[in-house]
Amino acid sequence: MKIIVIGAGAWGTALAVSAAPRHAVTLWARDPSQATALAADRENTRYLPGVALPQGVGVSGEPVASLRDLVQAHDLAVVATPMAGLRGTLLALQGCGVPLAWLCKGFESPQAGADGLLAHEILAQVAPDLAAGALSGPSFAQEVARGQPSALVAASGHAAVREALVQAFHGPSLRVYANDDLVGVETGGAVKNVLAIATGLCDGLGLGLNARAALITRGLAEMTRLGLALGARADTFMGLSGLGDLVLTATGDLSRNRQVGLLLARGQTLEQAVQSLGHVAEGVYCARTVVQRASRLGLDMPIARSVVSLLDGQLDPRTAVAELMGRDPVAESS
Repeated sequence: MKIIVIGAGAWGTALAVSAAPRHAVTLWARDPSQATALAADRENTRYLPGVALPQGVGVSGEPVASLRDLVQAHDLAVVATPMAGLRGTLLALQGCGVPLAWLCKGFESPQAGADGLLAHEILAQVAPDLAAGALSGPSFAQEVARGQPSALVAASGHAAVREALVQAFHGPSLRVYANDDLVGVETGGAVKNVLAIATGLCDGLGLGLNARAALITRGLAEMTRLGLALGARADTFMGLSGLGDLVLTATGDLSRNRQVGLLLARGQTLEQAVQSLGHVAEGVYCARTVVQRASRLGLDMPIARSVVSLLDGQLDPRTAVAELMGRDPVAESS
């Protein structure tokens, strides 16, 4: 099987490394200088240092204008850009006819006053002809690249896309489960980033393990409410892309979104926190969209709303926690 991974960040590089023992893999970098360095060093020193690129990984720095032709020479395309780069990449790949999946998790920034969109909603706008889906779930790039046991979800309404993703990435150290609930998988992947900021804040303030457990559990309820309103199935949120990804991102120290919450709790500004990471923390960029979409659907998401107020500087960390704890009692099912 010939696979092309579009985007040479940490996660794209990790999947290329993981698939290389069984398949021919091309890792495409938008920046030609990065492609040159990857080919020479056989290591992504910026985004995934310490992990060697196997010989089965080829590197390409061809221009974006040639990307569609390059993709058509492969059996599967995996888009490993941040959410901000997905729309342009899908536009460039219109009509390519190759099964495709994206790795990014979140909502796109609102366009011209419209609501921010999930990835499948962007696809419907710009490239509805593509058979596509998402590869998601609880996974840190470093652990996948090093062959540590991990599990992912291949989500798509197209059976051929699910099957291609399983064939490409299921192996001795990486299990891939198929799921046709793309809306649910994407909602879980987006909302868990926002909730991880809240959990990092909780831990950074030293509120204890009881508080962390309560926050994760109530956060899962918020995530599920939004997903159901968007058309997802409830059982998806009890799986890898819901509960699994939420627990990992909220508690794992490799989580960039969790790190944002920890840094804010220590008194850093949002700008300082984001700059210190050196990588994209999607929860920072999609938190407001999560709350806006929920509001339009008549849903209450108090944890996500508090995160937005915190990121906007309207609340300090301790006040945000006090407001959550001071809410009127409700039934657990609410």
